[in-house]
Amino acid sequence: MANANDVFGRGQEAGPAKLFDLTGRRVFVAGHRGMVGSAIVRRLAHIDCAVLTADHKEVDLLRQQETERFLISCKPDVLIIAAAKVGGIHANSVYPAEFIYENLAIATNLIHGAFRANVRKLLFLGSSCIYPKLAHQPIAEEELLTGPLEPTNEWYAIAKIAGIKLCQAYRHEYGVDYISVMPTNVYGPGDNYHPENSHVIAGLIRRVHEAKRSGSRSVTVWGTGTPRREFIFVDDLADACIFVLENYSGESHLNIGTGSDITVADLARIIAEVLHYDGKLTFDTSRADGTPRKLLDVSRLRALGFTARMPLRTGIEQSYADFLQRAAARALG
Repeated sequence: MANANDVFGRGQEAGPAKLFDLTGRRVFVAGHRGMVGSAIVRRLAHIDCAVLTADHKEVDLLRQQETERFLISCKPDVLIIAAAKVGGIHANSVYPAEFIYENLAIATNLIHGAFRANVRKLLFLGSSCIYPKLAHQPIAEEELLTGPLEPTNEWYAIAKIAGIKLCQAYRHEYGVDYISVMPTNVYGPGDNYHPENSHVIAGLIRRVHEAKRSGSRSVTVWGTGTPRREFIFVDDLADACIFVLENYSGESHLNIGTGSDITVADLARIIAEVLHYDGKLTFDTSRADGTPRKLLDVSRLRALGFTARMPLRTGIEQSYADFLQRAAARALG
């Protein structure tokens, strides 16, 4: 089994000199305690740079003046915006106001604050849900704003689209080096395993684990199981973010994914196999499926020299190990 630390740097192929070298830079990671942010911090530990972080007590990213003052005082050279309010279909449907307000506030406060603080390079992380529900597959970057969004996550998607456009607007007007990336569905260590508000892999890991522990002979999978989804291991995503920071400076956002997808039903079967659960999988068709298919076109990223490497099954094994470790820590606490 591959170790998460082993994937760092593997996606980057030998190529021309970096456009932007992170060595010696002050890099502020907003959202460093989240799954993606913490993976980026782990990745930056392999670079000779100063990593800056702050918790909610130090700066409330929902407050514009507070955010701006913080950035001016800590003077980062680089800002990575991994902070976000995230959740699955259920959470997006139940908490639409929180999802659009908090994500809009985070994007506007950090991007404008970065400009005020003279940040040299900014990386904004969006989500593949920015694309139309019925976008052409695989989804190229040009599909943005070509059709209606998936209703179950449009609140989050609109906030992320606004973040992309903010970066582009500041580039146009002020010539700053602000770039955006759009990851596909992310999973791995640090995920949220909440029974209702988690993403699909984390939610299934928890439900299958609990069924196995209780002796239940069936596990419920939300939806029909027919939608196809693409998944990227969080440390592959962190590696891609650093690669893009150092090797890309363009107006268009870049897709980050693996270039392959799987049905939710097949995903559930793999998770059951990894957890050695031999019960029945039942599908709750009263739950929304969401977008029928969501596979990103990653040809631009691959042309730059990056390819994700973590196999899905191995990544799920590492995710389950993380789940067990955190469950044990909660029991001891």
